[in-house]
Amino acid sequence: KAPSFLSVKAGDFVIVKAQQVAQTINDQWWMGQVVFCKDFVRNPRVNAMFQVSDVDDGRIRWVNGDDVMHIVRSLDGLPINV
Repeated sequence: KAPSFLSVKAGDFVIVKAQQVAQTINDQWWMGQVVFCKDFVRNPRVNAMFQVSDVDDGRIRWVNGDDVMHIVRSLDGLPINV
């Protein structure tokens, strides 16, 4: 079965599991909306890195596809205005 992050598109909402990052994150997970998808270097058809806008504070973070735990599809497919 293919990983779920392969189908992530700009405008989708994602639940992200907090990994070890430079910024301090108090929660184990957070929710954000995908702003931009970067193609994976070895296969340009696979999205591996995403820019995600945190729904709580609006910060834009880079997220590895492996850290995406769940995808909630956007109805219109357009990013929210932050």
